[in-house]
Amino acid sequence: MEEKEPKKIIGLMSGTSCDSIDAGLCIVHPDFSCELIKGINYKYPATIREKIFKAFSNELNIKELCQLNFEIGECFGNAANELIKEYGKPDFISSHGQTIYHYPFKETEENLSLTSTLQLGESSVISAKTGCLTISNFREADIAHGGQGAPLVCFADKQWFKNSAIQNIGGISNVTVVSDDCLPFGFDTGCGNIMIDYCMNKLYNMPYDKDGEIGASGTISEYWLNCLLEDEYYYNTPPKTTGREYFSPKYIENILKIAPPEKQDIIATLTALTAKTIAQAYERFVYPNAHINQVIVGGGGAYNKFLMKLLRNYLPKHIELKTHEDFGISNNYKEAMAFALLGYCTYYKIPNNVPSCTGADKSIVMGKITQP
Repeated sequence: MEEKEPKKIIGLMSGTSCDSIDAGLCIVHPDFSCELIKGINYKYPATIREKIFKAFSNELNIKELCQLNFEIGECFGNAANELIKEYGKPDFISSHGQTIYHYPFKETEENLSLTSTLQLGESSVISAKTGCLTISNFREADIAHGGQGAPLVCFADKQWFKNSAIQNIGGISNVTVVSDDCLPFGFDTGCGNIMIDYCMNKLYNMPYDKDGEIGASGTISEYWLNCLLEDEYYYNTPPKTTGREYFSPKYIENILKIAPPEKQDIIATLTALTAKTIAQAYERFVYPNAHINQVIVGGGGAYNKFLMKLLRNYLPKHIELKTHEDFGISNNYKEAMAFALLGYCTYYKIPNNVPSCTGADKSIVMGKITQP
């Protein structure tokens, strides 16, 4: 068996908000600890970001989607090269890619499974542009073994935290529960920033609610909030995952038909929805099964002061609310770090999915290796 050594790895990640590519240069150690040396946010060119959103809305033809896969690969390679210029080549790159479509549902056609996922960002392009071995396409292997291909960051969470709910609030909100009482489990709690960002862009021509200032200036519409909380997704039992396919522009425009008239009240209520669905998910699916004493928040939502205030109010008083920064882990680059760790395991052929989180039938090694 190959002796395991620390590896210098660039983790690459772009989430459902696709505001930028998060690139993190990490040192991953044999005990699975991960040290972030430097992180950068590499902005997509405006035309590429526009194409990605068109892909989300099924507005690209096959030729354009094919081209976009390679264009995103170039962007990911450029992001990695920013770090390589300053720090030299890593041992390898570990890329999550850009999720375009995720279909975790158990459906069949002609007795063939339709459960599937699609991440763009061609690994051969990343490898060619950087000259580095590149590990990519993690989710597919879990799906091939009966899982939902998500959440994958659970693997890192179970190494780094104890007796906690580790809550990421990106475009979508997802939680990993690590407790002495049970196997780790995780699921998407629902929308994160996705509907807030959409409405900030629509109503204020701004990409997001910086520090939650606009949300904090509004009044929460309890009637509208209660209507939104009735969505069946929030009641579905884990394992479960969701994404832009569900909380789509069409979905958002539909709920806006019964929204309050003041635009700051819309932002306030959607922020409350994110916080409330997290708290309710814990009440329904976490507290009955696991002892936790703290909630640890990461992702862009951790910087929304109004969202964090609401979450504190909705959580039981005895549960401490912290952020990843309290544990020396970047809120911004935690997922890039997590995929660096997943890549480390792929490299050494260590199983790196968590079946109790994804629903897979066994532990397997995820990730495909592309040589430079």
